[in-house]
Amino acid sequence: MPHSSSPTPLRLAVTGGIGSGKSFVCRRLEDRGIPIFYCDNVAKQLLRTDTEVQRALSELVGPELFEGGWLHKELLRDYLHQGSEAADRVNAIVHPRVAAAFRQWCDSQAAASHRLLCMECALLFESGFDRLVDRTVLVTAPLEVRLSRVMARDGVSREVARSWMRLQMAEEEKARRADIILDNTDSPDLGVIHSLLQMRQ
Repeated sequence: MPHSSSPTPLRLAVTGGIGSGKSFVCRRLEDRGIPIFYCDNVAKQLLRTDTEVQRALSELVGPELFEGGWLHKELLRDYLHQGSEAADRVNAIVHPRVAAAFRQWCDSQAAASHRLLCMECALLFESGFDRLVDRTVLVTAPLEVRLSRVMARDGVSREVARSWMRLQMAEEEKARRADIILDNTDSPDLGVIHSLLQMRQ
């Protein structure tokens, strides 16, 4: 429940590689009353509704990207598969708007007197969004566990799941940058989650 009065809320970011279970951890935090800002959901909403984002992406990828008034995902995917420079160009359009939306969201949640706010962001360090928060949490699990989860969830082969993982920052580098590492091999360490909740006090 929101507090009746509050200093500036502590801003926490939760990240993790594909199959780590970061969304599961965020849902557990939500169950305990922590507001969560889901970066991926906001980015998808911007693609659907923000005409400036649509215009800029159409100029970058091609006028057919939003032909008929809706996003042709396969065209964007094909463009992104050209390599990291292509992804950087897309991110340069979308990420600043997501960052601005997060700042506005924090202001609105602060007005509601929350003491702890949380961002879920798969590309936290790659995007530089770690600069928007006070603390970072990396949700992690062994490679084989993560592979099994992705294969079962998405119905893909081990090779495909592994190729997806190679597109993300190495786990070792994320662990080096994160303030807190949360092991989610079987289930998240409730003791660590409890310590996160204490930041609200």
